[in-house]
Amino acid sequence: MEAEPPLYPVAGAAGPQGDEDGCCVPDGPEAPLDELVGAYPNYNEEEEERRYYRRKRLGVLRNVLAASAGGTLTYGVYLGLLQMQLILHYDETYREVKYGNMGLPDIDKKMLMGINVTPIAALLYTPVLIRFFGTKWMMFLAVGTYALFVSTNYWERYYTLVPSAVALGMAIVPLWASMGNYITRMAQKYYEYSHYKAQDEQGPQQRPPRGSHAPYLLVFQAIFYSFFHLSFACAQLPMIYFLNHYLHDLNHTLYHVQNCGTNSEGILNGFNKTVLRTLPRSRNLIVVESVLMAVAFLAMLLVLGLCGAAYRPTEEIDLRSVGWGNIFQLPFKHVRDFRLRHLVPFFIYSGFEVLFACTGLALGYGVCSVGLERLAHLLLAYSLGASASSVLGLLGLWLPRQVPLVAGAGLHLLLTLSLFFWAPTPRALQHIWILYVAAVLWGVGSALNKTGLSTLLGILYEDKERQDFIFTIYHWWQAVAIFAVYLGSSLPMKAKLAVLLVTLVAASISYLSMEQKLWRGVCPRQPRIPRPQHRVRGYRYLEEDNSDESDAEGARGGGPGNGAEEEAPPVGPGPGPAPPGPCRRPCPYEQALGGDGPEEQ
Repeated sequence: MEAEPPLYPVAGAAGPQGDEDGCCVPDGPEAPLDELVGAYPNYNEEEEERRYYRRKRLGVLRNVLAASAGGTLTYGVYLGLLQMQLILHYDETYREVKYGNMGLPDIDKKMLMGINVTPIAALLYTPVLIRFFGTKWMMFLAVGTYALFVSTNYWERYYTLVPSAVALGMAIVPLWASMGNYITRMAQKYYEYSHYKAQDEQGPQQRPPRGSHAPYLLVFQAIFYSFFHLSFACAQLPMIYFLNHYLHDLNHTLYHVQNCGTNSEGILNGFNKTVLRTLPRSRNLIVVESVLMAVAFLAMLLVLGLCGAAYRPTEEIDLRSVGWGNIFQLPFKHVRDFRLRHLVPFFIYSGFEVLFACTGLALGYGVCSVGLERLAHLLLAYSLGASASSVLGLLGLWLPRQVPLVAGAGLHLLLTLSLFFWAPTPRALQHIWILYVAAVLWGVGSALNKTGLSTLLGILYEDKERQDFIFTIYHWWQAVAIFAVYLGSSLPMKAKLAVLLVTLVAASISYLSMEQKLWRGVCPRQPRIPRPQHRVRGYRYLEEDNSDESDAEGARGGGPGNGAEEEAPPVGPGPGPAPPGPCRRPCPYEQALGGDGPEEQ
């Protein structure tokens, strides 16, 4: 009886079964190595590379959306809580019943002072904080500071509200400077991941062409500001769904108001001291504040969990290694650049116009004439108009970059002149449609202003070594403008409109003068960014261009004392000269390249 053939071929066995394999390759120790560890036969390197960079681009889009949503929720919670808090604290009955003689108006004044005055010193510490913590972690810590401010409203006392307001004031400029820097970096990374083949051909040391990331920057800034301007709408949700049910109507709150609009002075002169029909229950207030706290915590999680790093680890190290003294000085040294000097009036106007929309237009024209119960709807119209109009920033893809900024400035100029000659009648609702149209159009101008300025800065300053300095200067001037508005809150409305008008005209002329200089080819004078000076001994990057070798070490040419590790002399008998060849074993990176160490360099 014939033996049945084995189910599986025996390694190294000859015979008809081995012939059926169709693979005339020896088995056992004589088998070639490629058959065991070779590449997968269906592996397509080009397809895998394309999929890899597609995932990278999707990651960049996720970063932009997460940062935009986080900033929207953070600012919406802050504005909504501050607005509700100031309205409740304004009511005399609420203060006397809830807090007695604690001096709540004085606490509110000091709290507003902490929020508006503290950012004046931000130019001194913002670049240092961003370089020390990194862009993403600075965003996270600043959002956490906003959440801290929300949490202190559970127990409203001097020692909780005022210190948290000062901390919030310190975090304002770092938050928005790091946000602007983050969106710009995402546009540059998206360009790198979209044109990875061109990057490979140019080499890792070759910078991309000037302005190559501008289309992506326009899109990302439009997305960011579409989200950001929705924060004003989110801030009105506590008013619409909670506080409006407790407010008196306009016949009570505006009973003593005589002048509105351009004839008014200060903020709501003659407004009734009691604005609440009934006092809200403490339990309901705790529920509303808990919802706001949960949203602030969600914003923290969005930034922490979904936002990726803005720089590679080696880039972060290089950015810190220019020296903390240089990091402190560089924002001041950028004053040499005529482009920044010409844009400073626009930075100031950018702060003026946002505060005017929230205080001058909404309060001096809106609440003064149609009542406090319609404040939320006016700011909602401004928010939706600004959010929808942020898409108009994409006009820069087809039109010259001056068009969005000049168009926004021209729209605000027409509105300011119109408001200069309009004084609405108190307690009259016939002209309410004019207020809504003015709020929407002001939002359109704000969107063009914000999107155009941030995009312009990202295009003019492409170097990743100086972007955080530029956005720090931009938002610091905005903070200075907001501080000036805080100081001049008691001025007549005509004085406020005159200052707004003069600043707008000066900003437009200065900006067009800057564009004219650039068109003539005038070269801006930028401060030199020092080379990174790494202090860590014994640590070296694998790439030669990222080496932490200092200038002095490079001049010594690798001699003794240059910080490199030297092999100890051999111990034992063996007289005679040292054998020729490399003085150390090749590292795994050199082995992978096929070299034998220093001889191949």
